[in-house]
Amino acid sequence: MSIFGKIKDAIFGKAAAAPQPAPAQPAPAQQPSAMPQMQQPAPAQPAAPAGPVDVEMALMAFETERGSADLNWRTSIVDLMKLVGLDSSLDNRKELATELGYTGAKDGSAEMNIWLHKAVMQELAKNGGTVPASLKD
Repeated sequence: MSIFGKIKDAIFGKAAAAPQPAPAQPAPAQQPSAMPQMQQPAPAQPAAPAGPVDVEMALMAFETERGSADLNWRTSIVDLMKLVGLDSSLDNRKELATELGYTGAKDGSAEMNIWLHKAVMQELAKNGGTVPASLKD
């Protein structure tokens, strides 16, 4: 799985873990018959939340759960990756840069890391996340 895919799954999975109300099932109609009626299995519930994922809220939930108030995930790709439980090594950030189309030097520079953070937030928004402008710009 791609590095971005792991980030997305961690964040969107956090939102999907929130309790989802079960849809109402109509009561089965009673049919007079000598044969017992077969029970139909309930349809499977989707793992993803029904609406857009609030990325900032999901990340804040990670921060609260893990006691990670010292991580600057709002601007740092390294801290964002740490917050969601991923290896933030230069090799993984290089792989992420390749996935997202970064064309500069993949040397772990501040320029690369800032670009990565913005690109991840923009991709999360493209994939169904609600991301505040302050995290995308």
